[in-house]
Amino acid sequence: MIETKQEGRVYRIALNRPEKRNALCIETCRQLVEAFDHADCDPSIGVILLTGNGPAFCAGMDLGDSLQCDPIQLGGLHDKLFTVINRIHKPIIGAVTGAALAGGTGLAANSHILVAHPDARFGLTEIRIGLWPVLIFRAVEHAIGERRAVELSLTGRNFTAEEAHAWGLVTEISPEPEVRAAEIAAAIAEFSPQAISAGLDFVHHSRGHDWEHAGRLGRHTRDRLLASEDYKEGVRAFLEKRQPVWPSLKTHKLS
Repeated sequence: MIETKQEGRVYRIALNRPEKRNALCIETCRQLVEAFDHADCDPSIGVILLTGNGPAFCAGMDLGDSLQCDPIQLGGLHDKLFTVINRIHKPIIGAVTGAALAGGTGLAANSHILVAHPDARFGLTEIRIGLWPVLIFRAVEHAIGERRAVELSLTGRNFTAEEAHAWGLVTEISPEPEVRAAEIAAAIAEFSPQAISAGLDFVHHSRGHDWEHAGRLGRHTRDRLLASEDYKEGVRAFLEKRQPVWPSLKTHKLS
């Protein structure tokens, strides 16, 4: 249901049901969750590249499959999948070609950086079949704001890559989104795994809190990074005009 491949420190996860426009059946969701969790735990992986094989990124939930599934089991998988941006400590770079509808928009919104083809289209289309995009709503709202997310949920209308870019869901438009996303992923993979992990952890845990709480957490994170071997190596490499060799490449956790 998916394809995975690691090149250097970039781990490519591709939806692989092109004949179904990469619709999300329960097995696809399970494999995606397992792939994300594997990438998060593997210190040899620095960045995740998320894409879809074929002309569509993801058409959303496989509706026929959904009628055969235990809704509690399906809901649990969807909750893990559509909150992956808030669960793991590796950057997710998404590449969207064609349609990214309903759950496809939800997956796109779980990317830290999203590159889309100029002809890509998005939509929170669940209302058309008597649903509300409840589980994907948090990631979409975080990307584009509550008011716009509610409007799209109520109307179920499709929107363009240009609109998605203007609202903040898409970070870049490119005629070759996967090529461009791979370039971005490879560049990020060269940076300190320790700093990335700590930074994303700070983003996760400061979200929704007041400035005082976020400030305490920020100071604590910065103090730990300033005392880290990665920071010392980064400074030495900068002064010596060479590429750093990050000590934390031996482990993906911040000590």
